Amino acid sequence: MRSRTPDRLCAEAVDLARAAAEETALPGMVGEHIDAVADGDRVVTHLFACKEPGYRGWRWAVTVARASRAKVVTLDESVLLPGPDALLAPEWVPWSERLRPGDMGPGDLLPTEAEDLRLEPGYTGEDVPPPNSAVARAVPGEVAEVAEAEDADVVPGSPAVQPAPERGGIAAVAEELGMRRARVLSRYGLHLAADRWDEAYGAKTPMAQAAPATCVSCGFLTPLAGSLRQAFGVCANEFSPADGRVVSLAYGCGGHSEAAVMPAPPRPAAPVVDETIVDALSLRPEPDGGSVEDTGPAEELGHS
Repeated sequence: MRSRTPDRLCAEAVDLARAAAEETALPGMVGEHIDAVADGDRVVTHLFACKEPGYRGWRWAVTVARASRAKVVTLDESVLLPGPDALLAPEWVPWSERLRPGDMGPGDLLPTEAEDLRLEPGYTGEDVPPPNSAVARAVPGEVAEVAEAEDADVVPGSPAVQPAPERGGIAAVAEELGMRRARVLSRYGLHLAADRWDEAYGAKTPMAQAAPATCVSCGFLTPLAGSLRQAFGVCANEFSPADGRVVSLAYGCGGHSEAAVMPAPPRPAAPVVDETIVDALSLRPEPDGGSVEDTGPAEELGHS
């Protein structure tokens, strides 16, 4: 049974432990003695402060021990261990969890797990994996037949070369109905995509808050197919910040098709007809070069 009380002789071997720590560490990097911890019967670990600039909170741990009924303490091991407040590197995260949107580049492959919660089978009832499934494997003989038939350079095992489905099987029927995809988005996958799209181009974004109208009434919106068309579409306005992006119907921007209609050209003013003033009309010239005004039929008869 492990003893909680450090062995007296092992606990007193501080100088032996310090000498071992100084031999392992760089000169001057071993600090004061911190504690002596019992690891078992006649086994004690001495802890010394570490003065290394890059190892704040770490401690030199030197383990000493002695045999039963022996009076001589011997050295077991000397290592550098982190303390309670040590500066440690972040916990290692697998690459599949470190990957973020936008990290993939040309030629990169991102495999999906067989039990990915974002996907579900496109159809069920067949034991043989469909040709475009991630678990499907092409037979070398069939690869050669396809290469000879199409007269093309085919890399064995590539996704482009898969065995043809058997006629009359579920895979063949799915192929004819346009349901050849091995897996489709599950409800969980749809919700994840919807939350991600709504966060980027949704009603709570600053652009949507300042927009004159929402995308649901915009002529540049191209609706999606399936159940997502009830809440999302694709923006087709080249001057919009969301051009080519999936946007929420509650999103909006200043490029709304009905937000600012071009004003019509100004129409000329209507002509003004003023009939309240009578203008004098000259009929014949006067003797002095002037003109004689029309005085009516009676005067013309008196001069004849």
